[in-house]
Amino acid sequence: MSHYRVPATHRANARKMRKVMTEAELKLWSELRGHRLMRLGFRRQMPISGYIVDFACPARKIIVEVDGSQHGRTGAALRDRARDRRLNLLGWTVLRFWNDDAGVCDHIATVAGLSAADATAQAPRGHAPIKGQATSAARLHGSHRS
Repeated sequence: MSHYRVPATHRANARKMRKVMTEAELKLWSELRGHRLMRLGFRRQMPISGYIVDFACPARKIIVEVDGSQHGRTGAALRDRARDRRLNLLGWTVLRFWNDDAGVCDHIATVAGLSAADATAQAPRGHAPIKGQATSAARLHGSHRS
């Protein structure tokens, strides 16, 4: 993965945002942290190209954004589209979900090109993936929206 210089202000803002995550972000983070979802490594509140994204999987160049109702407003939606285009140009795939969507983890695994068999094959010896890990967030998140 290419590394870019991140201004100190962006790093400080990302640190602050990690401390005040929304309930939906906290629930999803509990499914993603520590390579829990299909052995994928995610970072939270990661600075990328002048933006701070909710969750990023650098190895697969996947960004996951968990949006509240404010993102449905016209101005915010236009800014989100511009941001997504910029990140897409850098090779990132941006997945956006509403706070109350279900099936987020399943969709992330599908976009990453992984199946339950892949996760088992990638699990370190003696550490099988958590049973149902790709579906355990279904109770709190939902389908992908573009």
